[in-house]
Amino acid sequence: MIKTLSIFATTAVLFGMAAESANAWSRHGHVHTPHGTYSGHASSGCAGGTCSRSKVVTGPYGNSASRSGYVTKTAPGSYSYGRTTTGPRGNTVTRSGSVSRY
Repeated sequence: MIKTLSIFATTAVLFGMAAESANAWSRHGHVHTPHGTYSGHASSGCAGGTCSRSKVVTGPYGNSASRSGYVTKTAPGSYSYGRTTTGPRGNTVTRSGSVSRY
């Protein structure tokens, strides 16, 4: 389970600034380790000033961890963001906030 979270954290990608238009993408992959195979799926896309991303990683014993999040342009130079992370035991953490540049 710790390895699942470690692989999950290692593959995390930071959000950029929200764009008006961007191509959506999706990835699937596997990582083979001495402890077993981890499988993952990630997808991302932007529309209407909001970019979102989601990811799921499943470990060799069937435990999954997931993360989804978004960044939204709320005004010129201002953005709101949020993310929800669920660990392999079902515990969930949600974070949100806003950023402005001057």
